[in-house]
Amino acid sequence: MSTDAVEKSELVTLTIDDVEVSVPKGTLVIRAAEQIGVQIPRFCDHPLLEPVGACRQCLVEVLDAGNGRGMPKPPASCTLAVADGMVVRTQATSKVADKAQQGTMEFLLINHPLDCPMCDKGGECPLQNQAMSNGRGESRYIEEKRTYPKPINISTQVLLDRERCVLCARCTRFSEQIAGDPFIEMIERGALQQVGIYENEPFDSYFSGNTIQVCPVGALTSSSYRFRSRPFDLVSTPSVGEHDACGSAIRVDHRRGKVMRRLSGNDPEVNEEWITDKDRFAFTYAQSGDRIETPLVRDEESGELRPASWPAAFAVAARGLAAAGERGGVGVLTGGRLTAEDAYAYSKFARVALDTNDIDFRARPHTPEEAGFLAALVAGRGLGVEYADLEGASSVLLVGLEPEDEAGTIFLRLRKAARASGRKPVLSIAPFTSPGLRKMHGTLVRTAPGDEPRALDETELDRDAVILVGERVAEVPGGLTAAARLAARTGARMAWVPRRAGDRGALDAGCLPQLLPGGRLVDDAAARVDIGTVWGATVPSAPGRDGAAILAAAAAGELGGLVVAGVDPVDLADPRAGAALDAAGFLVSLELRESAVTERADVVFPVAPAVNKAGTFVNWEGRPRPFETVMPEPAALPDLRVLAGIAEEMGPGLGFRTVQEARTEMAEIGEWDGERATFPGRSEASEAETSAAAGPSGLASSALTPDPATTATDAPASSASSVSGSAVQAVLASWKQMVDDGRMQDGDPAYKGTARKPVLLVSAAMLERLGVPEGALVELTGTVGSVVLPAKVADLPDGVCWTATNSGGVNLARDVGVHTGSVVRLEGGPA
Repeated sequence: MSTDAVEKSELVTLTIDDVEVSVPKGTLVIRAAEQIGVQIPRFCDHPLLEPVGACRQCLVEVLDAGNGRGMPKPPASCTLAVADGMVVRTQATSKVADKAQQGTMEFLLINHPLDCPMCDKGGECPLQNQAMSNGRGESRYIEEKRTYPKPINISTQVLLDRERCVLCARCTRFSEQIAGDPFIEMIERGALQQVGIYENEPFDSYFSGNTIQVCPVGALTSSSYRFRSRPFDLVSTPSVGEHDACGSAIRVDHRRGKVMRRLSGNDPEVNEEWITDKDRFAFTYAQSGDRIETPLVRDEESGELRPASWPAAFAVAARGLAAAGERGGVGVLTGGRLTAEDAYAYSKFARVALDTNDIDFRARPHTPEEAGFLAALVAGRGLGVEYADLEGASSVLLVGLEPEDEAGTIFLRLRKAARASGRKPVLSIAPFTSPGLRKMHGTLVRTAPGDEPRALDETELDRDAVILVGERVAEVPGGLTAAARLAARTGARMAWVPRRAGDRGALDAGCLPQLLPGGRLVDDAAARVDIGTVWGATVPSAPGRDGAAILAAAAAGELGGLVVAGVDPVDLADPRAGAALDAAGFLVSLELRESAVTERADVVFPVAPAVNKAGTFVNWEGRPRPFETVMPEPAALPDLRVLAGIAEEMGPGLGFRTVQEARTEMAEIGEWDGERATFPGRSEASEAETSAAAGPSGLASSALTPDPATTATDAPASSASSVSGSAVQAVLASWKQMVDDGRMQDGDPAYKGTARKPVLLVSAAMLERLGVPEGALVELTGTVGSVVLPAKVADLPDGVCWTATNSGGVNLARDVGVHTGSVVRLEGGPA
């Protein structure tokens, strides 16, 4: 049978309001009606939630159910599947359907308060709209309405006004079906039915804000937005989430130069209609009182930073960097928050203005092999893995990646795939079964830190599998090579998932010492000529230093200066970082807010956050996610404009000043605005290339010799042992939680109140050796300090412990001097 014949055989033809329509078998009547332009009113229905028929607002008249007989009562169109020959009439053509819908609306309004002028949903409320379009003109009920105490804090961020609820169950279905966090549920029955919450448990979910957006009335509201604005006073602008590498579509609502709220955008190919609470609520950092509002230059006499004009600051920075270049050169640390256009400007600035390949976007720990892995398999090309592939893959292997904490949209897609297939397609090479893995119905490959290469070599996958490699694998010597080896051996597709929104774009833009824009190698003479032709300059060929080597060289006095681009001081929490910043002969900082870098800088430039500039984030798929300026900000400039100003003082300049001019030049190197960022000669990695990168002669394996300065694993798990008394040694596992102490999450106490409490996870055997009960305080000691945390039992390998990297006011690297793979001392304290 031909494909066309198969497709036709799967179509069902029915008539809706005298219009014949053919739709796939299994389509709901409410969806079929939408295809002919008929909007049936509804509250409980949502295309991404399982149908429930709770509100009964979408009643229709069925004259023929496809069997020659009609239905005696109007059914709910949101739960009724189409049938061949079915005849349906909606409220547009049927008095029966119209009367039924008016009756349902009347019942819904019996107890619903008439407080539209003060309700946050007023002006964008489906109940308000449909009461006008599909309800009666007046109410016949004069009885007293039902009331409840209000509002109820489901969490610090989500508030519940029960009397407004129409019992559509959208919020409870989202929590159970999509997020896997069933902390709210419908309780009681009949007139007593209401949304219930656990008595002593808050709404503990990284995705709780989606319940506010899908609520069709004002029953769920945000504590940070409540009573702050009216929808019709807001200006709405589409944008892209700047917190992780998922590239989620968002909508920014602002008024009078201030962002009031952010909502999820609708992008079926990426985040569908869901975003994390971080993307939704963590935007107040850009409105913080410590924003840098003018360039600052350090006074030579007083040693204090003083305000300066932009031209004066450009001139001082240019002179200082030129002199620093003569004293040993300048290193450039870009960080991962940059747009692709800004990252491209840093890449060009380093090579053209500073004549150096000393540039790195990675402030985090990494082994030397990571650069080879990224150059061979990631930079300048997509890896052939998209969000849709996560749902269709036979299995997905997570390596050094905790999606619920590090890539929320990936987590939602994997959970959706697990629910749809009824299988357990997710495998995770990790130290314990995390809450996120449990929600994805995944299978744990229990692995101690540093043992990931062995686990990868012992893993079997089929060709339809997908391997998602998190950036934390770069802390394990041999980890990335083992992942590439697994992909080459099994034929599985592989993708790299960094944590920050700008990491992939920075990689493609050449913010690595080995790479030029487009993923081409610095030591490739032809690549230098090609890029130099576009730039109108000579590209330096001398090998560059990575971030760790740049810091080490600066601390040793071997570098004359540093350019630091908004790198979070927490990410620079390295024993060498402070010394490097202090020792740098000349330090230029491009930053949004005051930081530890600002305190040491010779020149400080205020730069614009994502909301105040246009740009492009390239997400983990390699998909460009462009966005335009939401609100102009006269007090700050895009990074590329600042760099252009400095470069013009130093010599020929960058050749562009605006984002659009930068995009035009970037287009000469490759494709940045299509479905996927691609560049000549850097198409999807073939199996042969993957094999070469994983093999003994490949690029990734050419840098496998561990460097003590960048190797994260201090000792294998087997070295964990008893020390004395109630003290034991353990190998530390750790990662950042979604809601943590990152500076881009400052400014909203209600949002920060949803952070998970700090805890130390240990095995039952280790807890017994510590001699304390579960819940007791345990002191974790590293090389520079210690922290006291409550202990909790988890399915960790014996000799391994886990705690969050940067939560509860404690940054492990800065305050304790440890990171994943470090050997730490644990000592039991009082319960």
